[in-house]
Parts: sequence; structure tokens; C-alpha cells
Amino acid sequence: MSTATPATRALEAAKVAFRRIEYDYVAGQDKIGLHAAEAIGADPGRVLKTLMVEVDGHPACAVIPSDHTLSMKKVAAAFGGKAAAMMPPEKAERMTGFHTGGISPFGQKKRVPVAFEETALGNGEIVVNGGKRGLMVALLPEEALRAAAASPHPLIAE
Repeated sequence: MSTATPATRALEAAKVAFRRIEYDYVAGQDKIGLHAAEAIGADPGRVLKTLMVEVDGHPACAVIPSDHTLSMKKVAAAFGGKAAAMMPPEKAERMTGFHTGGISPFGQKKRVPVAFEETALGNGEIVVNGGKRGLMVALLPEEALRAAAASPHPLIAE
């Protein structure tokens, strides 16, 4: 099975070192990020989920630890807006070119602003979706920020 995706190709083009991690994706999971963390035997705080949002009607991407919840108030502030909401899954798929459960902050079809939860960017590798269900990539936080042209912000609910 080929593991090349728009996300992995974007990482390669940016000359980012990363490791591919494949796992058996189970459709219908409620908490996909937590399922992925368990499947690969990783700390859920180091396995990040990619969430597509709309801030004042404009698309954006928030990347947070799989064991946390997004704060819409903090998301709005991070992207300089007043109100934020989750993007409907169908719209997220059209905009990113990825299926839900496989959305990556790297290599999206339409480039949007990206923010990573600042507390997830400590020492060591983070694991982020690699652009398809069942594929994750492990990389250094600073490389993830560079590859996604992202910035760190507080994004999670207390």
C-alpha cells in the first residue's frame, strides 16, 4: 500500500524529516484521535488531531492534542476573529481534499491559516495525521509549524 499523500508530499517538498506510522483505522469511531493514539501505542497528548473551523465565516485549521477539546473562544482569538465554529465535515473534506479521519494540516487543497495548541509543542516528537485514514506522521514540533506555516496559540478548553 502506498503511503504517499498530499500531506507527505508537502512534508517532503518542505524537506521535513518525518516517520510514517500506519495503523488499522476503524470507521465509525467517535474519538478518532484517541483511537489512533491507542492503536499506535502513543501518549494521547502527543497525538494531535486536525480540526477544521470557521472564524467569522473564514476557514482555518486548529491542531490540538487528541485528549483535549477545542475552545471556540480561544480559536476565534487565535485567528483574530470574534466567533468560531466547527466546519461541517462535508465542507472540510471539499476544502482540504482529505476525508474526515484523515485530515492533515499539511498539503491541504486550499491553504488556510493553521494554529497548533502551544502546550503540545514541548520536547520530542508529535504525531499528526498523514493525509489519509490509518496514516500518521511523527515529526518535531518546530518542523510541523514550519511545514504548515502555522503558529502556536492556546486553543484548548480548560
